[in-house]
Amino acid sequence: MLVDVNVTFGAVLAVLLVLAAGVVALARLGRARDTLVAGARAAVQLVAVSLVIGWVVRSTPLLVCFLLLMYAVAVRTAGRRIVPAPGRAWRWAAVPIAAGVVPVVSALVLTGLVPPRGITLIPVTGILIGGALTATVLAGRRALDEIRGRWGEVEAGLAIGLPEREARLEVAREAASDALLPGMDQTRTVGLVTLPGAFVGMLLGGASPLHAGAVQLFVLVALLLVQAVAVAVTLELVARGRLVRADRATSHHGDRAS
Repeated sequence: MLVDVNVTFGAVLAVLLVLAAGVVALARLGRARDTLVAGARAAVQLVAVSLVIGWVVRSTPLLVCFLLLMYAVAVRTAGRRIVPAPGRAWRWAAVPIAAGVVPVVSALVLTGLVPPRGITLIPVTGILIGGALTATVLAGRRALDEIRGRWGEVEAGLAIGLPEREARLEVAREAASDALLPGMDQTRTVGLVTLPGAFVGMLLGGASPLHAGAVQLFVLVALLLVQAVAVAVTLELVARGRLVRADRATSHHGDRAS
């Protein structure tokens, strides 16, 4: 067992969370309350999921519902991070996450690499949805920020006859591609800087180091594909004015495009 779940565990966890919130407050990195709420939510959600998974894995319909719930939460989280203002634009975040995750998970199940059982499908799908969520948020925010900050260049492209999609792409592509860096860095440094969760989990479960390493490599490569697709689709949605914020620099022409 990696850690003992007891009173000491709870006390140390609470201290770490309070310290994290304190650093955020002292350095003025945001609202300390958000850090505390995030930690508390994580604790409640993990306890609930731990209790539910044992029940869900025994029923295929419940398994499908649980996977759809994971996807829905990811879509709402990504959409609200990219487009905070009220409206329907955030719902477009469903497209890049599904475009990255659904084909990969389907291929893994159809080829037999991932058995269609809850005990294996839930963690693999969860990892891939999480990767797509991160890539979608980073790509969407960076692309929209770049367009807003360099809107003059977009208008210059329009002035010389570029279609609006092309003008936006010229400005936003490089910024959106930054969303791939965390996944690439994790893959490049795996085993040298970090030992990711799938690897450690399999070792703790009794698997051989070679088998654990093979599974972790498989997860990392699948993540690279999922995140690449998510970023490409997010960039396309931004370029076409589907994912757009309610400010002049990102929505003036986007309204016409949608």
